[in-house]
Amino acid sequence: MERGGFTYITTNKNNTVLYVGATSKLKGRTYEHQTKYYPKSFTAKYNADKLVYYEYYSTVEEAIAREKQLKAGSRQKKLDLINAFNPEWKDLFEDL
Repeated sequence: MERGGFTYITTNKNNTVLYVGATSKLKGRTYEHQTKYYPKSFTAKYNADKLVYYEYYSTVEEAIAREKQLKAGSRQKKLDLINAFNPEWKDLFEDL
């Protein structure tokens, strides 16, 4: 069975750090960021545990391709995506 995937962006409480990731389980992955499940990871080190943006794809492969595209893009492109999708920069975790 083919499983869908998400490309997402998390930030810290001051919205200064941006992290782009891809996963098949957005809620579980965001929870891992929040609980610092991987203590040596970028998101744990910089407290980037606030989910501010995500996109859904019908396959994980598409989500990973989009993740690579976003990571290669400018910070401004990421800011524009977040501002269009979530202008208040609220934590979207509770809405999942």
